[in-house]
Amino acid sequence: MFHKEGFKIISVALVIFLGINVASYVALQLPELQLAILIISSVFLLLILQFFRNPKRTTSLSDTSVVSPVDGKVVVIEEVFEKEYFNEKRLQVSIFMSPINVHVTRHPIGGEVVFSKYHPGKFLVAWHPKSSEENERTTVVVKNNSVEILYRQIAGALAKRIVNYAVPGEKVAQGSDSGFIKFGSRVDVFLPIGTKVNVSLNQKVRGGESVIATV
Repeated sequence: MFHKEGFKIISVALVIFLGINVASYVALQLPELQLAILIISSVFLLLILQFFRNPKRTTSLSDTSVVSPVDGKVVVIEEVFEKEYFNEKRLQVSIFMSPINVHVTRHPIGGEVVFSKYHPGKFLVAWHPKSSEENERTTVVVKNNSVEILYRQIAGALAKRIVNYAVPGEKVAQGSDSGFIKFGSRVDVFLPIGTKVNVSLNQKVRGGESVIATV
């Protein structure tokens, strides 16, 4: 299954793939060169297909569990001052995505979207300390009866487009599709101080399935 954000790019890639290989078959009389073109074009097509894959995930629904919004590796667990929405100290858990990870963003909790904002910005590498405040990003806050969570999609040096589906006032299900980040980047999750964190630095997590914290 592929994410809807990739339908157009995949269609264009397929047309180019077919065009290049048909042209090489018609115009070239060198089997070795035709094979080389086929292999190289196939690799590029497979890279595009794997990037936009959207595997089905099974989320164990719970108002007191926070699931990872994305696939990737935990790179930050620390207390910070969150100044955009809460204006207080929060526990930040950051997950870095490489270009080979699934790039679908999922809601870490179920509840009501109470805040959603896009910020234009720079394209610093995703692990840069200031990327959370200076890079292109979106901030979303979801609230339920147990907890209020802020999560932030952050563009990286390669990510040139962030897609965010969260709309204030909308009721969302935990683990459901929240957006998409094109190419490697990161997502920050801001939890209440005192929240039990269930992951450790450098641990790999799966979006919609791995429970990163319990409130």
